Amino acid sequence: MGLSVWLWLTSTAAKKTPLVSSHAKMTQAEIKLSSLLLREHFGEIVEKIGTHLIRMGGQPLRMIAHHTGMSLDQVRKALCVLIQHNMVTYQLHKRGLVEYEAQCGRVLRILRYPRYIYTAKTLYSDTGELIVEELLLNGKMTMSAVVKKVADRLTETMEDGKTMDYSEASATFVRLADTHFVQRCPLAPGGVEPPDTPPPPAPTLEFDEKDMYTVPKLNLIGKGKRRHSDNEEDEGEHSTKRQKQDTENKEAPPDDGIYWQVNMDRFHQHFRDQAIVSAVANRMDQTSSEIVRTMLRMSEVTTSSSAPFTQPLSSNEIFRSLPAGYNISKQILDQYLTLLADDPLEFVGKSGESGGGMYVINLHKALGSLATATLESIVQERFGSRCARIFRLLLRKKHLEQKQIEDFAMIPAKEAKEMMYKMLSTNVVSLQEIPKTPDHAPSRTFYLYAVNTPTSARMLLHRCYKSAANLIERRLHETKENRRLLEKSQRVEAILASMQATGAEEAQLQEIEEMITAPERQQLESLKRNVNKIDASENQVDETVFILESYISSTVKH
Repeated sequence: MGLSVWLWLTSTAAKKTPLVSSHAKMTQAEIKLSSLLLREHFGEIVEKIGTHLIRMGGQPLRMIAHHTGMSLDQVRKALCVLIQHNMVTYQLHKRGLVEYEAQCGRVLRILRYPRYIYTAKTLYSDTGELIVEELLLNGKMTMSAVVKKVADRLTETMEDGKTMDYSEASATFVRLADTHFVQRCPLAPGGVEPPDTPPPPAPTLEFDEKDMYTVPKLNLIGKGKRRHSDNEEDEGEHSTKRQKQDTENKEAPPDDGIYWQVNMDRFHQHFRDQAIVSAVANRMDQTSSEIVRTMLRMSEVTTSSSAPFTQPLSSNEIFRSLPAGYNISKQILDQYLTLLADDPLEFVGKSGESGGGMYVINLHKALGSLATATLESIVQERFGSRCARIFRLLLRKKHLEQKQIEDFAMIPAKEAKEMMYKMLSTNVVSLQEIPKTPDHAPSRTFYLYAVNTPTSARMLLHRCYKSAANLIERRLHETKENRRLLEKSQRVEAILASMQATGAEEAQLQEIEEMITAPERQQLESLKRNVNKIDASENQVDETVFILESYISSTVKH
């Protein structure tokens, strides 16, 4: 409620004056994908406002309404939704105007929501999955609200007579906060203002890093409730008491004003660590990957997600922290660490000799190797194994002339030239001219081929955004074409569920099932298969996007 009030106040101060924006120009592929994601998750109005801000950069409220042709009320509500989900930020200017700016990168993270939820399920079971899902769906929530909602949802899925205690859901929430997968939202500064003081045009939110992962002490006593109780009489007797309890909770929630959100950077750190461990397992063996996993786990909370290295760890510390199931001696561990440190990929580096040797994980080098491997596989899939051979040769030798490529790759001159032209035309490889004389005469100029990995990664990332947008459009087309059949199927399922609840006979149930003909069932199965394939493809594309984005980010910050 407070958010909508100050949004209304800012509209009175806003003028139709363009403001200077620090908005970075997004590619058309990113804008299109962001637009599709916003429309699918928040509807047409939010999509229109969000896409406009992504295209135009920061603007005040009245200017957004003027350019989009929407009412101020619609713009306010859309901005409230986008701010709630951290997809729009605001800034108060000296002239009293509040400027709203879209965060395109944050909008694109919607594509990764299923992966965040699945990771939470893997690490913290169904309770962790639902906590992360609720926070992603609502943007920001108090801990007490999340715990009650999750307990209710889990109780719904349990057998009759079984319920989920609030304390169990609360314990999982605490574990998520302790491992930094959820964090507190920034708050408006406290303090009671005089009653006559007008509210500020926009609140200034502050982040207290000390309390970012501190869980408030709540005494949540109770169990999850079902929406439909079998024993209606018993429900009627207790409904008044329950309503009173709910009213009391609404009036004075124990953690009022302390909101939580999903810490996406921490999830990204986990994805990066998993990718590194998997790469080490594929290159060496399971024991090596377990040693690297142990090193990453020891540094996961103490190392920043953008740091080039993990914290230095001695071999003794690593040995003590190895899982109990790995019965390897200290001597064998030292041999493995030496092998890892000597590996050409340099995933593990040695930073000193004290305590039996200090070891670190070279995070940026590891991301570079993962990105390069991704590029290699793309080249192999698109251009064939011979082009991949040339590509790997250029990565190893850095710069080569045409004749050198033919000799080293052992490919005939005509074929090698065709392959180089294909890769050059799609910006997979680059060509550099080095003239011997100032006149740039071709006969007196070296032409060197090379791979510019960051440039190739950006080009491939752009293609991934296009692919993701095409997949979403295809899925929407499939569901639109079969909308009538899907609605019919849902109606039949609803009738069947209600009849089964009332104890209908088998013959009656079969008669209802036959309302959907055999060809229609076949069509539904085909649609289900296609949509599942598209969903899986979206997740696979996002995995590639994650590796490339992480690598590009590491080259910028390095």
